[in-house]
Amino acid sequence: MEKVYVIGVGMHPFGRFLDKSLKYLTRHAVWEAIQDAGIDPKKVEMAYFSNSFAGALNGQHSVRGQIYLRDAGFSEIPIINVENACASGSTAFQHACLAVSSGQVGVAIAVGVEKMFVGDNTKTITALGSAGDVEATKGQGLQFTALYALKALNYMEEYGATPYHFAKVAEKNSENAVLNPFAQFRKKLSVEDVLNSRMIADPLTLYMCSPIADGSAAVIVANEKVANQLGQAQVHVKGSILKSGQLYDPNNKQPSMITKASNELFEKIGIGHSDINMLEVHDAAVSVEFEHIEDLGLLPKGTAFQEILEGTFSLSGKLPVNMSGGLTSKGHPVGASGVAQIVEITKQLRGEAKERQVYKNGKLPLTGLCLNTGGRVEDDRAAYGITILSR
Repeated sequence: MEKVYVIGVGMHPFGRFLDKSLKYLTRHAVWEAIQDAGIDPKKVEMAYFSNSFAGALNGQHSVRGQIYLRDAGFSEIPIINVENACASGSTAFQHACLAVSSGQVGVAIAVGVEKMFVGDNTKTITALGSAGDVEATKGQGLQFTALYALKALNYMEEYGATPYHFAKVAEKNSENAVLNPFAQFRKKLSVEDVLNSRMIADPLTLYMCSPIADGSAAVIVANEKVANQLGQAQVHVKGSILKSGQLYDPNNKQPSMITKASNELFEKIGIGHSDINMLEVHDAAVSVEFEHIEDLGLLPKGTAFQEILEGTFSLSGKLPVNMSGGLTSKGHPVGASGVAQIVEITKQLRGEAKERQVYKNGKLPLTGLCLNTGGRVEDDRAAYGITILSR
């Protein structure tokens, strides 16, 4: 198997861009990544295009990648369309890595793009609700915020967390987003701002929930030979894993799929939990940030909410989490979110994150992890993607 390296990354800021098309958003991220890599675009041999809702929101089905990437200058090469709910981006990235590691190609690109502001937010919310078993919900749609609220209440009851602890996560992520020029919301929030914002689904208020957004991100990966030819330090893809949700367990005794998948990945690549220096996790609601950290085995169950008060997850803390601002402040253009996580960790490992740069004992971090989840089937998420990158 070939080693895989990230050689180029690019992004378009996340936000509300009524005047920018999906073609524009795609082209912007792709060409930023090409320029960042310093590579001839003709060297890219395969593309994976991540998008979930262009069919429902823009009427473009079936050949989205071929259309939007052609506008960016790509044709003839294999272009694979990836639709896997909020985990579409990590799915596209993992498959680009597989294409390179298998020796099928030397260079591949993963592109994530979404345009969710289409002049009708009800249409967008309905599309989001379709990322579950619509037959089981009998057309009523899936309300993700309500499900996150129930999980938050369960966490509070089991471990003693309060809405204040969730608000501290939102506060921390907003502070990080202020330093991120790609973030949708660059306003620092206080705990009081978060708690006093409009209630969405008790105990989750408006500022505890991720917003809809337009945006794009792209990552180019290559084998070791290509990376060495570029003559610059590259980021190594230590490993990436993709899983689907578990079958329903009425006794709820089995470990979460995040725990199962991450343990499998750690064992496969031969590193320990203590080797992880920083995280980008899928905080569609801030309350799940605690659960994700714990399910990854980085802290004991029921302790993360206490660590938020100690500054553990801040940029200067022992385990920085969501340096980008996370989905709640950076924004959540579904197809782009997983790819954007890779962009953030890559910049951190390269020392290119500027004001939000993480340091470990005065040095650049060595390893970062991305957790991207998506959709819902029965009582579990439909898809999970975990990636570990190293310098």
